[in-house]
Amino acid sequence: MRYYIISGEPSGDLHGGKLMRGIAKEDCEAQFRFCGGDAMAAVAGVDAMLYHYKQMSFFGLVQVVRNLRIIMQQMDNVKRDIEAFEPDVVILIDYPAFNLRIAKWAKSKGIKLYYYIAPKVWAWKERRVKRLRKYVDRLYTIFPFETEYFRSKGIEPIFCGNPLVDDIAERRATLPERESFICDNSLDERPIVALLAGSRISEIRANLPDMVAVARTMPEYQFVVTAVGWIDRAIYEEYVAGVENVRYLCDRTQQTLAHSEAAVVTSGTATLETALMGIPEVVLYHVPWLYEKLKPYFLRIPYISLVNINLCRECVKELVRVSLPTEELRSELRAVLRGGTERERMLGDFEELRRMMGSEGASERFAKDMVNSLKG
Repeated sequence: MRYYIISGEPSGDLHGGKLMRGIAKEDCEAQFRFCGGDAMAAVAGVDAMLYHYKQMSFFGLVQVVRNLRIIMQQMDNVKRDIEAFEPDVVILIDYPAFNLRIAKWAKSKGIKLYYYIAPKVWAWKERRVKRLRKYVDRLYTIFPFETEYFRSKGIEPIFCGNPLVDDIAERRATLPERESFICDNSLDERPIVALLAGSRISEIRANLPDMVAVARTMPEYQFVVTAVGWIDRAIYEEYVAGVENVRYLCDRTQQTLAHSEAAVVTSGTATLETALMGIPEVVLYHVPWLYEKLKPYFLRIPYISLVNINLCRECVKELVRVSLPTEELRSELRAVLRGGTERERMLGDFEELRRMMGSEGASERFAKDMVNSLKG
């Protein structure tokens, strides 16, 4: 069968690649065409890719407005490419601003449409539920609490686990020993605190300064900034250059976390990844002053981290502020470091979270359901 898959973000590319491998295992004649990235290209080849997610990633109102013509052109090109490919199914991976428009168009053309990794409509823009119900043939979710939520909205979702569990398990097998990690990356013997400042330039500029500020007050630890390769190193160096106990490492997030005593994490998938790896954390997210005024009107849940959202309680401390005193962040961080008052309680909560996310093999279970439903 023929599968057209659309992802516009790095995490979607990662999950898309695993899903494609699972589909290929279930359907030996599978043919792919996609918008995504390197992980998906590793399965189907670069020639099968229309757009790399780097060409499609526009975040924030200003970027979207500035690039509106490009976005509309890309959407038209994707539609033409889908028609030319004549797929048995279009599989959309998160990225709702773009993908829901494709969903509406695909429905009008009678093309079967599956949505993998449902948009977070339970947090904001709940009006999108109507479009999911109207245009999507099968909705796949990766958080257990989403099952009852979507059922209450007239949609029967499919939950097979969380693919992040697979990613962590795969990488754990190749993680270096602490001695090798320290030597290879010019670190020293001090305990490590990982700093995950986000995957967008705006997040880094907003959150990294406070992370570095608290590092300056804790010289007995070495703080490691886990950078992402698609952001220029100069963006990070603007804040970390010259700080004795702060190091820059690129594309080594899981390696760094595996050897860290704790982490300070910007909200997002990274909060869940850190928890599933068993690393105590503090969540830090700077927001514009207007956010605090408008939050009650747009955010439908009391938490922003996926850890707290899934556990339905405050497991990790969320510092969501316009401004944040260094003393407060230091206090919360010390509470989860070795010997801290919150560390053991948090690690126990993480065990519960791991059970909720399901066992390894989620990507293959999702793929099997998709292939079987199409054959059926």
